[in-house]
Amino acid sequence: MLEKVFKLKENHTDVKTEILAGITTFMTMAYILAVNPSILSAAGMDQGAVFTATALASLIGTLCMAAFANYPFALAPGMGLNAYFAYTVVIGMGYSWQTALTAVFAEGIIFIILSLTNVREAIFNAIPTCLKTAVSVGIGLFIAFLGLQNANIVVGGSTLVQLFSVDAYNQANGVEASFNNVGITVLLAIIGVLITAIMVIKNIKGNILWGILITWILGIICQIAGLYVPNPEIGFYSLLPDFSSGLAIPSLAPVFGKLDFKNVFSLEFVVVVFAFLFVDLFDTLGTLIGVSTKAGMLDKDGKLPRIKGALMADAVATTVGAVLGTSTTTTFVESASGVTEGGRTGLTSLTTAILFGISLFLSPIFLAIPSFATAPALIIVGFYMLSNVAGINFSDYSEGIPCFICIAAMPFCYSISEGISMGVISYVVINVLTGKAKEKKISVLMYVLVVLFILKYIFL
Repeated sequence: MLEKVFKLKENHTDVKTEILAGITTFMTMAYILAVNPSILSAAGMDQGAVFTATALASLIGTLCMAAFANYPFALAPGMGLNAYFAYTVVIGMGYSWQTALTAVFAEGIIFIILSLTNVREAIFNAIPTCLKTAVSVGIGLFIAFLGLQNANIVVGGSTLVQLFSVDAYNQANGVEASFNNVGITVLLAIIGVLITAIMVIKNIKGNILWGILITWILGIICQIAGLYVPNPEIGFYSLLPDFSSGLAIPSLAPVFGKLDFKNVFSLEFVVVVFAFLFVDLFDTLGTLIGVSTKAGMLDKDGKLPRIKGALMADAVATTVGAVLGTSTTTTFVESASGVTEGGRTGLTSLTTAILFGISLFLSPIFLAIPSFATAPALIIVGFYMLSNVAGINFSDYSEGIPCFICIAAMPFCYSISEGISMGVISYVVINVLTGKAKEKKISVLMYVLVVLFILKYIFL
């Protein structure tokens, strides 16, 4: 039955590989179950209810990806979009979280329409192959940077970022941490990177997943031995699962269906919806481009077959997620970890979705996985994706320079969508001004995108 539904042989994979890939994807993105409630609670939302909404939105969205597109991509409330929701729309602009959820809902409806009318697919196909490759490389650097930050291997400093030291960490975060909390976790993360790298070189199946588990177990051993001392006041919690509250699922009632339509006709509301729409559109496209390029899923013309189904899954998940009570649900770049493990079909997505469902009942276990344990996975996956840089023809400066700008912008601007917009603008402008536009066969849609990107920088 699985062969018939997911076409495993056609995609050169098997059940064991797909399930392992799905578990790996889940493990690398399970942090969203802890982070998203924390961020949205700053907007006044009930943290327990948001946890349930996050798990359910991830479950439904990822199931849609398996059903609509048969791709190994997982969905969850997006990082960056949740921060924009809480800190800009609610705290900064003064909207209620109910109105912000309504903006997300409106964005989802618009996405469904755009997906049905092939607009999103046309945008994907209009981007030159070299820029698609650059997006994959840029995402690799971006998620490696995320891993380094999550593990505190790099911290803020006078040079914006610098190598970890306890003093630098304390100055950047305004806390009094020590080796026995932040210091030991940095060391464990570095050890985790080395362990994962060795298993990758030895070609051990499930190397990324094993890297996460071994790093977490080492942390638990350090806690039992007294080398790691939890300090919740500065964000360092026990690495042991906490079952003191049992296995009850937090009620969804405080956030479910809490949409507020009274501000929908205001100009500011339209701007908020557009901002959500813009970031989600290009973050999703960037993730699909990057992960599918790494998996070799693009056809000879650089197009992604069944992209309409993937985009529709994203749109439906965003709409449903808003009703459930969470910020924009989008395709996660961490899907690359499962693809790297060999995931090629919707069976990977189905596995990840099932684990999100299980997480509702076993939340103490999944919330206990620390960020320093998942950081090595992000760093190693970043290496895998960076290897695509060999596919860019840097000797052709009209392609090489825009690709470099695209790659550099993602980690430096901390945004996948910014990398895409800068890459597209520079590609069109450089080739037009050097008289290479006809030679490169730049599509009309690329010119339209440039205008929209420039307007975005002017007005948003």
